[in-house]
Amino acid sequence: MDSSNGLKARRARLVLAAIVIAVAALLVAGGFTVASLMRDEPGGKPQAGPSGSASPSPTGSAFSGGPMTPEKGKKTTLSKPTGQKEGVSTGFPASPSGGISAVVYFWEEYAWLDDEKAAQQLNAVASKDSPGYADKRVSEIRKMREGLGLPPSGGIPADISFTTSVQATRATTVHAPGQPVGHVMQVWLSYDRFATGPKGGVDENPLRGETVDFVVKWQDGAWKFTDEFDSLRTFPVAYEPTSRVAWNDGWVQVLHAG
Repeated sequence: MDSSNGLKARRARLVLAAIVIAVAALLVAGGFTVASLMRDEPGGKPQAGPSGSASPSPTGSAFSGGPMTPEKGKKTTLSKPTGQKEGVSTGFPASPSGGISAVVYFWEEYAWLDDEKAAQQLNAVASKDSPGYADKRVSEIRKMREGLGLPPSGGIPADISFTTSVQATRATTVHAPGQPVGHVMQVWLSYDRFATGPKGGVDENPLRGETVDFVVKWQDGAWKFTDEFDSLRTFPVAYEPTSRVAWNDGWVQVLHAG
């Protein structure tokens, strides 16, 4: 990489680091509570596992003795979307894996630094019962942009692109008042994000192991993002691929399609 590309890559890393700090400042702190992991059940509608925490069972050859960890355990296979709307994948099934997949695809596609594109995406997936959902998150993007010295509205710098890759998820049922059990779930994501500069210059120091969570509910035949149950959110232990504690807490690695 020549000196110009090196400067662009360093600039991208600074942008990423500053954004992480800005996002962290906007997160709402909370205490840890135990919730039940959701499991797939037949029947074409969301179902929930038993109360209390649980972890997925290992798959045959994946388990070679010793403490179970996310690295050894069964991976989450994402459901494939059947459509696209406003830059967001849609058409996920009415099952826990469908809800997890909706969140993973959303976050990997999310225009998290482009307020106009993000607004389109958020309006496409937000629940009608959370009318301020998109506006709140667009406002957060604009605050981040201002903190980075960018205009409050606009796209990312033309010479930089970003890729987000979810590595693991922690999904739990949310026992929301007035909602059938299994129709509301919280999904935590552990993800990596890296920058690519001009002429294919790759960020040599990507962000790794960042976390974010979303609450979704089954509504009008789709998984919709909502903030109406934020008070019922739970908070996990840190995700580590070789951690027995992380596995017991419900962290499961994601199997991306080849």
